Amino acid sequence: MYGICRLAFAALLSVTIASVGAAQALSPVALPRYSVPAAKRAEVSEVAAEDDLRLRVARVTASQVDVPPRTLASPWWAPVVSLVVPGSGQFALGQQRSVAYVVAEAYLVVQGLSARRDGDRDRSDYRALATDVARRAFGTVRPVGPWSYYETMERYLESGSFDRIAGGGVDPEIDESTYNGASWRLARETFWRNPSVPPALGSPEYQRALDFYARRAVRDEYRWSWRDAQLQQDVYRQTIMSANRSYKRFSNMFGVVGANHLASMIDAYVTVRVRRYGGVRVAGLSLDGLETDVRSLGDPAVGARQMSAGLRFVPSAR
Repeated sequence: MYGICRLAFAALLSVTIASVGAAQALSPVALPRYSVPAAKRAEVSEVAAEDDLRLRVARVTASQVDVPPRTLASPWWAPVVSLVVPGSGQFALGQQRSVAYVVAEAYLVVQGLSARRDGDRDRSDYRALATDVARRAFGTVRPVGPWSYYETMERYLESGSFDRIAGGGVDPEIDESTYNGASWRLARETFWRNPSVPPALGSPEYQRALDFYARRAVRDEYRWSWRDAQLQQDVYRQTIMSANRSYKRFSNMFGVVGANHLASMIDAYVTVRVRRYGGVRVAGLSLDGLETDVRSLGDPAVGARQMSAGLRFVPSAR
């Protein structure tokens, strides 16, 4: 048995040595060479580069799967403080546009206060004109009247007397070119059956017309006359118009201030919502941002402005 194994091993070894020798004795065979076009080589190189990039991205992604993402600050109170002080919520959220809200707030407040100061100055000027010119001939006691009183002085040259005849009952002014005379005509047209025919003095119609006149007419302590002072009355009208423009600009500015507060609050709310919950979705749409615009209205000298704000929605990703 042992001898048979030795013979088999010797035969296997001899066959192996013969095969190796034959392989070494063979001469190499020359294979035909093919030329690859340049465009094809560029395409192959591009595909190889794309494959290499995909492999790199896959490796980076796989290495970051277990690393938690870095979360941005999103305090819930940011919209609240933005409503109180525009830009403060954006500052808490780490947004650079907080500076824009603060600068806009400061500019609007300064412009509004400046407009208020101009309006107060013009109001003092037209009150002084009324007191020193139109009311100078009617006593030394000249109380300050309401706005409607000074507005009426623009339209009428004279106020007329309140009571034409001293003593007894009130005798209304009958000169209809004056303010009191026009008020008495309106009372007669309102309460009398025929404005040209007076009813009995004690009748309800006459008394109602007289009460209307007493409530509307200018009393003697407020009496005025621009006669022989029409130039000053023109200056008076222009000063009132200037005061009205200033006060209107003041109102517009602080209206825009309120809009700035609201825009800052909405901006902060959207940011917090996006960072915490991935956005705001309504009826299949996602909130994409907030757009604001400020435009001038009418005459630039008036300073009227309109601010519009809108939310931009885009279709939600499925």
